[in-house]
Amino acid sequence: MGTFDYDSVPVIKTTGGLLKGYFHRDEYIFKGVPYATAKRFGQPEPAKWDGVKDACSYGFVCPLRRQDVPNGELLVPHRYWPQDENCQNLNIWTKTLDESAKQPVIVWFHGGGYEAGSSIEQVAYDGYNLAMRGDVVVVSVNHRLNILGYLDLSPFGEEYANSGNAGHADMVASLKWIHDNISLFGGDPENVTIFGQSGGGMKVIDLMQIPAADGLFKRGLIMSGVAGDSLFNDTEDDGTRIVKALMKELGVTDVKELETIDYHDLAKAYNKVSEPIAAEGGYVGCKPIKNDYYYGNPLFGEFRKEAYDIPIMIGTVFGEFAFAPMLVDKHNISKDEEFEMLKKVYKDATADILKEYNKAYPNKCNLDLLNVDRCMRQPSKDLAKLHAAGGGKSYLYLFALEFPYNFGKIAWHCSDIPFLFANTDKVEVCDIDGVTEKLENQISGAFLTFAKTGDPNNDLLPKWECVSPDKEPTMIYDRECEIRYNYDDKLYEMIDSVLPPFRLHDAIKNDDIQH
Repeated sequence: MGTFDYDSVPVIKTTGGLLKGYFHRDEYIFKGVPYATAKRFGQPEPAKWDGVKDACSYGFVCPLRRQDVPNGELLVPHRYWPQDENCQNLNIWTKTLDESAKQPVIVWFHGGGYEAGSSIEQVAYDGYNLAMRGDVVVVSVNHRLNILGYLDLSPFGEEYANSGNAGHADMVASLKWIHDNISLFGGDPENVTIFGQSGGGMKVIDLMQIPAADGLFKRGLIMSGVAGDSLFNDTEDDGTRIVKALMKELGVTDVKELETIDYHDLAKAYNKVSEPIAAEGGYVGCKPIKNDYYYGNPLFGEFRKEAYDIPIMIGTVFGEFAFAPMLVDKHNISKDEEFEMLKKVYKDATADILKEYNKAYPNKCNLDLLNVDRCMRQPSKDLAKLHAAGGGKSYLYLFALEFPYNFGKIAWHCSDIPFLFANTDKVEVCDIDGVTEKLENQISGAFLTFAKTGDPNNDLLPKWECVSPDKEPTMIYDRECEIRYNYDDKLYEMIDSVLPPFRLHDAIKNDDIQH
């Protein structure tokens, strides 16, 4: 048991107003802190409030376009929370309120693409353990999503000039609030690292491409979040077509009426009209739009020169979207049966691809060749090399742990999050005797070292080199961690020569993965 205290915790005077948090087990915790406010589709403005704001409850999360359906809770346990458009808030975990402490600050941007999720959605997002272990200030951020954060109405009026990136503007506003206030919570405003997984990883890259975010963070961690064309097709369209279709469906003639229509009616109409436009490759929003504010995905263009000064860690997991259950016990199947299962996918190239796979992953089961990620790993390597070509420091990793579930499930999308947050104790499936504690220390330790110094090297891991334009050192996070160089380039070359390009949207639509 630890100490709880509320009454003697001091009131904090922030730029927005007075805050009252609480103390528990050697840590101060502040929840639901408002950092901005905005009208629908508008740009954020600094939040202001009167009196003392109670910061002991999580704030609203952004409304979703569709009802959440709990599933896969054993693999990725979730928390479901009240939704409201007034969702620009953040949470803070810190060991000290001493303004002279100058602890490194790490800021979490959640996953869910640009559509869904929240700062507390996954149980493993809790910042207590990481703050306690690393002597860092942990911050997690909520912001506008989907059509609230990413719908381009700019063709309909100057007041909507950046509505297509309102969610990103929220994130920049949160970083400005952190810069101006985090010293009150023991943090160093000049030593901020941003990190995120999946859509959160994409947001880290995006913030590197936004001039308004310059100087608000020093480094970034991108977890399973490099979006190549397997996730998004770039388009030069603006919001004219989708917004006109939305107005027609809702029976309104003035675009301003979209600001006041009930959100659920707005979302229902959008869900109906967006699908045929998206099928034709048109712009439908729900992702950032390239403009003078946001310079676009660097894989579809280039990095801003300022981005090369930001050290980054880039990681993926072995299986990413291989959520479908293994139908056989892969460790108790004959070689002939194994080969026939592989041959259904890789045809006449099976023997050659399997030989190359065994070189790349000598300690993995042959059937796991069916689950090798083709969505994130390749564009992550491309991004690292692009960053390195401009003089940037990039560190690659791959999380390859096998879990005691479904005959040895290989690492899936989100499975590395509990290890990075030092929260494996909160996710039952992570409990692997003799493995979990050591690997958690290695993964969280590398990130904490990176957040403090810009370099993940520490005594718990082998020497970890930066990526160069012609060399890809990858830290393999597994039962035994090791560095390997360009080890899977040939494997992907062979797989890509046999299989069509991977498209996540098509895989979900065809029910090739469980989601």
